[in-house]
Amino acid sequence: MKFESLALCEPLLRSLKAAGYQEATPIQQQAIPKLLAGHDLIGCAQTGTGKTAAFTLPTLQRLMPAASIAKDVTPPRSGRAIRALILTPTRELAAQIGGSLATYGKYTNVQHTVIFGGVGQQPQVRALKAGIDVLVATPGRLLDLIQQGFIKLSAVEVLILDEADQMLDMGFIHDLKRIVALVPNHRQTLMFSATMPKPIRDLAKQWLRRPFEVKVTPVASTPDRVSQSVCLVERQDKPAVLTRFLNETRRSRTLVFARTKRGADKIARGLQRDGIRAVSIHGGKSQSKRGAAIREFNSQRPPVLVATDLASRGLDFSGVSHVINYDIPESPETYVHRIGRTARAGATGRAVSFCGRDERQYLRMIERLIGKAIAAEELGCTAGESVSRAAPPKNAANADADSQATSQRCLKAPAERQFRRSNSRTRPSASKNTATPRPQKKSRRRRAVVS
Repeated sequence: MKFESLALCEPLLRSLKAAGYQEATPIQQQAIPKLLAGHDLIGCAQTGTGKTAAFTLPTLQRLMPAASIAKDVTPPRSGRAIRALILTPTRELAAQIGGSLATYGKYTNVQHTVIFGGVGQQPQVRALKAGIDVLVATPGRLLDLIQQGFIKLSAVEVLILDEADQMLDMGFIHDLKRIVALVPNHRQTLMFSATMPKPIRDLAKQWLRRPFEVKVTPVASTPDRVSQSVCLVERQDKPAVLTRFLNETRRSRTLVFARTKRGADKIARGLQRDGIRAVSIHGGKSQSKRGAAIREFNSQRPPVLVATDLASRGLDFSGVSHVINYDIPESPETYVHRIGRTARAGATGRAVSFCGRDERQYLRMIERLIGKAIAAEELGCTAGESVSRAAPPKNAANADADSQATSQRCLKAPAERQFRRSNSRTRPSASKNTATPRPQKKSRRRRAVVS
């Protein structure tokens, strides 16, 4: 469907054409007419579905002067006040939405600014004092500036909560409740979330009035162009497996997912010690460091970016050929989100998951969600076997033994196997009465090679 069919005004159509957009995505086709009609909306959509345009375009049209668009749109007040508030969980996503507002609002007089923590507040305060129509903010910095008297939300007509599930996961629920209490009850409210757990639906019942629901790209679907595989590997062996894999794919842009902030830093440091350029991003880093890491990765200087799910949520990295799940995510939906970072814009991609014994339950959950088994792999050599675990193994001891065996297969490089063969030829026979200290030393050296 063309954007011209969605009742968008001429300035917005002109900006879309200038940006090279012609066809509306499914979520845009469903959401834009409802939002232009003033309905509240709850949308279940992942990154890359076009949801940002789905809520920014109707918001811009609503805030434009009446003479430029439909007669029933309220004209702006004489003195600018914040009429639309967009809340996001991360600084990077806030900046990304700000960029979309600048692109789509290029031929309008709607003013916006973006505020977030981790940077000095003075430039943000100056932009607020100059007068804006749309404010994009992270909850923490917004409350700080409200308390300092720089922001008033009494004129807000449109409230948008983007990545609502992630804001709850990051512990913003109390901040969100404080902010919503400061916004007029008579407003249009939009809530977008990649998943729809019960807490999100409970909030929607409190804050939205008879919302229209939009759901696109079912969360169980995985991109057809992504080749998926799993390597069963013991946790302590994962660093060596990762280094070997990256050495085999040196020219590829790789996104490595870790479960924790500390884990992301540890992985990046280990890769750097092994001579592989890597940077990490997570919520514990300052805005300047996160921004620098993202710019470096986008410029393809370091081919590897190690990230946590929270820090990377909403960010769009182009040209990613490989996604590595260093830690299997506890939520199967998160797995789908992760591997969706590759195979963008018609390209193909590859997703490899390192699965320890303590993570096999999560692997089974993922396979149930996506409806298929994930093939086993030995560091780039497909094993040609299924590791489906739709039900728990009947013999846990055998399962653990299988996992350890596969882990060692993943680790054995040709040189290491040769080392073991040469060692076995020189090891004393058990039947001879020879001194034992010498074999013990060789055993320690052998472990040093493998670890």
